[in-house]
Amino acid sequence: MPEENAESISSPKARSGNRLTSSVEAYLASHSGEKFSLRETALAMHVNGSYLLRVYKAHTGHTLLWYHNHIRCEKAKTLLAESDLGISEIGEAVGFVSSAHFSHVFKKLTGTTPSAYRLSSSNLPPKEGE
Repeated sequence: MPEENAESISSPKARSGNRLTSSVEAYLASHSGEKFSLRETALAMHVNGSYLLRVYKAHTGHTLLWYHNHIRCEKAKTLLAESDLGISEIGEAVGFVSSAHFSHVFKKLTGTTPSAYRLSSSNLPPKEGE
């Protein structure tokens, strides 16, 4: 019989954490346009907020806020590449209150500004004067 390594055996605790991680990611994806609230997220998951933060970080290496912003930035990438909406309109469409905050978070997560991302990945023809 082949030896089983520790990674191939999933403990009930690990499975529970994986289920919670999957559930919270689905919840955040469906609420990405809203302001992040640990309290609301924890209530939706029926767990304590501190516990939720700890389990999520242990399973993913990221914070819940990072994931929430990651989802928003992924949606923004699609809009930047496929729409002619302005940067501030896109930021608002994905749930950011200000275009400055949107640009800051987008650059922090992607390494580039929304404008530079649009230029490098746009599927749209250039506008007159660009």
